[in-house]
Amino acid sequence: MSTEVQTWREEPRTLTHVMYALHTVTWFSGGIFSVIAILINLVKSGDLPDDFYRSHWRWQARTFWFALLWFLVTSPLWLLFALPGMVAYGVIGLWYLYRCLRGWIAFNDRRPMTA
Repeated sequence: MSTEVQTWREEPRTLTHVMYALHTVTWFSGGIFSVIAILINLVKSGDLPDDFYRSHWRWQARTFWFALLWFLVTSPLWLLFALPGMVAYGVIGLWYLYRCLRGWIAFNDRRPMTA
């Protein structure tokens, strides 16, 4: 395999690890890291070399968009009292963390993600 082809295949690998890291530690940034990762996802997704990478980038995007949807749907709970809002956001946050770690582990093991 030529060096140019090998570099092309390794670039999305490093970038995918960085994106999983950004999604995973987003708790410490109030969600800013996930926004950065989803912007990278939107800009660079057309440059992916194969279905393996597309499956992981799609997994990350779906995780982000569904979490955002559930955060918006449950936001009225904060109007009732703080506790229901905190519980809902905590559950969504744990689900988000689980999805990020599950995807990252599968990526590291070179297994594609299913929808």
